[in-house]
Amino acid sequence: MFKYHINIFYSKDDDGFIADVPDLRGCSAFGETPEEAAREVLIAIELWIDAAESIGKEIPEPMYRPAIYKTYQIV
Repeated sequence: MFKYHINIFYSKDDDGFIADVPDLRGCSAFGETPEEAAREVLIAIELWIDAAESIGKEIPEPMYRPAIYKTYQIV
């Protein structure tokens, strides 16, 4: 089971919350609450992976890390 990073943010235009998965291009979901968006994007991840497998597309390894988790080397 892959563990992908999920971004959840409020969208004023949509008047709700968007959850997206940076490692899976185009994989996102909407919810009226952050919790609903998170539940919906977990379903979207499964569907994204199933669809990719069905057409022989490579499933990317989880790579995305928000800047707050990145390590920087100062020279």
